[in-house]
Amino acid sequence: MNASEFRRRGKEMVDYVANYMEGIEGRQVYPDVEPGYLRPLIPAAAPQEPDTFEDIINDVEKIIMPGAASPACTELETVMMDWLGKMLELPKAFLNEKAGEGGGVIQGSASEATLVALLAARTKVIHRLQAASPELTQAAIMEKLVAYSSDQAHSSVERAGLIGGVKLKAIPSDGNFAMRASALQEALERDKAAGLIPFFMVATLGTTTCCSFDNLLEVGPICNKEDIWLHVDAAYAGSAFICPEFRHLLNGVEFADSFNFNPHKWLLVNFDCSAMWVKKRTDLTGAFRLDPTYLKHSHQDSGLITDYRHWQIPLGRRFRSLKMWFVFRMYGVKGLQAYIRKHVQLSHEFESLVRQDPRFEICVEVILGLVCFRLKGSNKVNEALLQRINSAKKIHLVPCHLRDKFVLRFAICSRTVESAHVQRAWEHIKELAADVLRAERE
Repeated sequence: MNASEFRRRGKEMVDYVANYMEGIEGRQVYPDVEPGYLRPLIPAAAPQEPDTFEDIINDVEKIIMPGAASPACTELETVMMDWLGKMLELPKAFLNEKAGEGGGVIQGSASEATLVALLAARTKVIHRLQAASPELTQAAIMEKLVAYSSDQAHSSVERAGLIGGVKLKAIPSDGNFAMRASALQEALERDKAAGLIPFFMVATLGTTTCCSFDNLLEVGPICNKEDIWLHVDAAYAGSAFICPEFRHLLNGVEFADSFNFNPHKWLLVNFDCSAMWVKKRTDLTGAFRLDPTYLKHSHQDSGLITDYRHWQIPLGRRFRSLKMWFVFRMYGVKGLQAYIRKHVQLSHEFESLVRQDPRFEICVEVILGLVCFRLKGSNKVNEALLQRINSAKKIHLVPCHLRDKFVLRFAICSRTVESAHVQRAWEHIKELAADVLRAERE
């Protein structure tokens, strides 16, 4: 959708809302539809080709409005999470359809999803240990619980440990900045020998620093064997898994208890929209279910509905699945795949430009849309280059440290980015690098 069409469609939406407000007294206060009404009205999977805007708007009135805001808000989310799960080729255990035990929910962020998973895992292990040894108090168990992540995991994982009141330990990553089985097993044996209780592990697919991938096929079986909840955080990289050529990066997810990524990062859905799936939804509802009188309703014990307030921290929630529905239909699966592929292609174009300049080096393998690079030499000269780049305000780079190296990160992330922008950015970086190296020699 270009700017001209966006302007036209925006005016149409204002008219739609205004017409709704003018006719609101003619609409029912409470819907006639019964729980489960929506799924039969919507295809079982996302369209491969784009739908027209007119068709989507017509469906809003025909399918959504009869159940607005409940149960349409809930039921569309359930179906959209199944659509997205199928696009990723997630194991069926994570899907909600056909009365499975799992299902998907939209959280506000990957940070939220990690915290929700940790709290659910904490509740589950406490219940399990108290069932076996009723004399154990929650406090006695809590002080021995320990969670794990790679030393490359996002800081939000550490924060989840702080909020959850449990120890979190970082597993040293290998030369490719990935968590491997040997390092995890060593930490588990050491902690169990010290009387601690391993209960939760976060594996990252596409780390923030350098887009490295923990080895799920190695660490997954260990977590299953040790009865450790495995949460997979693919906040950035997860969007790429809709492309068959990148799906192998998700291999091993079958060992996970929960999986999360952010469509608002790289799948054209506006913030906030963080997709989370669990194999057993009772693990979440068992941790968060509370039913005061003022929140009870006639369908809550029917088994016909999904009550998402028991899947998350807040009670209130927005109609976030509606924007997923629009994006998936406006682009189609093929359009979204083309968008991802274009970004990956542009990142490799930038990588090629860097490799052609002997002054620079690529720091890690370029897999998706992130290129980690630096000037050969000291951290000081790279810090000076970054300062010049960001001060010039033509492009913006965010750095990281990989071991002892200060590294620059070039991320392809704009919806409208083209090869010309990449070329222009590289010319700009080269000019500033020449200035920095000249200043260092003087």
